[in-house]
Amino acid sequence: MSAAMRAIEVRDAAALPLDALVSEGQPVLLKGVARDWGLVRAGEVSTDSAMAYLRGFDTGRPVPYSFGDPTIQGRPFYTEDFGALNIEVRRGGLGEVLDAIAAHLDDAQPPTYYVASLSVAGALPGFSQQNDLRLAERGVPAAPGIWIGNRVVASCHYDVPDNLAVCAVGQRAFTVFPPEQIDNLYPGPLDPTPGGQVVSLVDFDRPDPARHPRFREALAHAQTALLAPGDAIFIPGMWWHHVRSLAPFNVLVNYWWRNAPAFLPSPVSALQHALWAIRDLPERDKVAWRQVFDYYVFGPSARAGAHIPEPARDVLGPIDETRARRLRALLLGQLNR
Repeated sequence: MSAAMRAIEVRDAAALPLDALVSEGQPVLLKGVARDWGLVRAGEVSTDSAMAYLRGFDTGRPVPYSFGDPTIQGRPFYTEDFGALNIEVRRGGLGEVLDAIAAHLDDAQPPTYYVASLSVAGALPGFSQQNDLRLAERGVPAAPGIWIGNRVVASCHYDVPDNLAVCAVGQRAFTVFPPEQIDNLYPGPLDPTPGGQVVSLVDFDRPDPARHPRFREALAHAQTALLAPGDAIFIPGMWWHHVRSLAPFNVLVNYWWRNAPAFLPSPVSALQHALWAIRDLPERDKVAWRQVFDYYVFGPSARAGAHIPEPARDVLGPIDETRARRLRALLLGQLNR
C-alpha cells in the first residue's frame, strides 16, 4: 500500500540540493551522496574493515548504549505492561560494543546493541575529515551524530528538526509518514520513551488490526526507501519515520537542524504546558481556546498585532532575542508560583 519515495542521484556533498530539499519539505532518497566516505569504502571491503576503521578514531572514553536480550528481537520498546522499557542503558568503551556486536554477527536472533546519536566530534575526533556532508559550509549549524548497532528497529517516531541521515555501513529501510497521520499511528506515552521521542505503538512487523485499525489508513499515505551504503535520506521535521537496520552491523551518520532562531525553544514544552492547562477543560472552554490559539499562534504571524501601534505590540510583534528572554522570564515566574 505504501509508495516508493522519490529518489535522486547526487554525486557528492557539493551537489546536494539542500535549499530545495528544505523549501519543498518532502522526504527524498539521495542516492550515492556519500559514496566516497572513508567509512563507506571500508564497509564495502568487510564488516571487520568497517569496525577497524571506527576503532581508528575511538578515544576509549565510555559511551552510553542500549542493550536488550535476544527476546526483544532488536526492537527497543516497552515491557508487556508498559511499566518499563525492555532495554537498559549501559556505559562502556566503543571498542567493547563493537566486540559484542562482532561476537553475535552470525546469530539468527542476537542481543541488541545500539549506540544512538553519539556526538561524532566528542567520540570520534577526526572522523568528519573523511566522512562529512559539509553542511556548515552551507550555513547549516548541524553537528553530526553517529548510530552504531546490529539489527535494530527504531519504532515509528518524529523529530522536531529536519534530518539528513547517511547510511554508512549496512542497509536501512525507512517508512515515512506525513505529520497529519499522527492519529492513525497510535502514539505511545510521552515519557518514558525508548529513544527520547514518542513512538507509535504499532508493531510494523505484526500489525494488529483489532487494536490499531486506523494503521491501514496511515500506510496508504506512507513512503518507503531502502538505503544502501553511501545513500542518504532527507526527512523534514515532524514527519514520522520507522527505521529498520537490516545487516548484522550497521552505521548511520545524521545531521539535525531547525530553520528557526536559536532563541526559539522547542514546541514540545508548549505541548506539555497545553496538556496541563487546556486539555482537561470543559469542551466549551476548549473550543474557545482553539479559536484563541488560531488567532494568536496558528494564523498569520502579523495578524494579531496588525491593528496595534508598533511600539505597543510587545510580544505580538516579531519575537527577537529580547522578547524571547522576557517571555521566558514571564513563564518561569508563573510556573514557580
